[in-house]
Amino acid sequence: MNTSEKATTILSGITPSGRLHIGNYFGAMRQHLDFISKGDAFYFIANYHALTSLRDGERLRQYTLDVAIDYLALGLDPQKCTFFAQSDVPEVTELAWILGTLCPVSLMEKGVAYKDKVAQGLAPNIGLFTYPILQAADILIYGSNIVPVGADQKQNLEISRDLAQKFNNMFEGDFLVIPEPYIVKDVAIVPGIDGRKMSKSYNNHIFIFDEGKDLKKKVMSIQTDATALEDPKDPDSCNVFALIKLFAENDKAAEIREAYLKGGYGYGHAKKELLGLMDAYFAPARERRRELQNNTDMVLDILSDGGKKARNRARTIMEPIREVTGIVRTH
Repeated sequence: MNTSEKATTILSGITPSGRLHIGNYFGAMRQHLDFISKGDAFYFIANYHALTSLRDGERLRQYTLDVAIDYLALGLDPQKCTFFAQSDVPEVTELAWILGTLCPVSLMEKGVAYKDKVAQGLAPNIGLFTYPILQAADILIYGSNIVPVGADQKQNLEISRDLAQKFNNMFEGDFLVIPEPYIVKDVAIVPGIDGRKMSKSYNNHIFIFDEGKDLKKKVMSIQTDATALEDPKDPDSCNVFALIKLFAENDKAAEIREAYLKGGYGYGHAKKELLGLMDAYFAPARERRRELQNNTDMVLDILSDGGKKARNRARTIMEPIREVTGIVRTH
């Protein structure tokens, strides 16, 4: 990544929608943890965004806390990044409104993500329709110049760039930093227990912190073909082996691949191997999570401290924007 001479500010968020599964971990969370060392990182829990589909206050509060605990358990260091809840920075909704007044309706009508979500059964609403505007405000309010995203989020980032440029051109100044996409290319496609991409909407997921009987039941139910025990098997078409590769060291994965190709190695053997690998991989994080669950006040304090830091940054961005747009503050 080319950070150029200017300071690198990295921004990413995750919507709290319940327990996180291993597809979330290998698809985004692991990259978030890696990016902490590459610049001034702002990571937020997008609870305003969650309101487009979740209308249960108690569940949203719990989901927000759960995501915070999960990230901290998995190794996020709040001393090395700004970790906070989106709702602790009300300026983000103020900027979203200002950007919305400049945004052509046609730009929102082109939104692929909105159409996809409605096609998946989400009720269409204005919040869902204008989701990219709030996402743009999330990015722009901290002066973010690097935004790691998957290829499916590239359009929303382009909308952020369009709105920032439109604002700067209209008010003749460099008020908003134009963010650069950083397309994360090594995102793993994690198969669920039925072979489709792991997703809670498919009910084919394995949660990161599943353990014991729950974990064993899910691993043993992963779909495989009917190849006999003694026959050679194709590791590259096997859902179990696709998961093994995520957890095993290269030498171990190569050893298991060889066993597949030789024959005499059944899918039951592979599933037991996977079970052990998964259990060991998340064991330290599982123990940290138990400790954090017993100290939720500390977790909330971490989010509060991060929220204050994020809000201070947001205020420095908003002051000249309020001035140039004529928004009067009397106190």
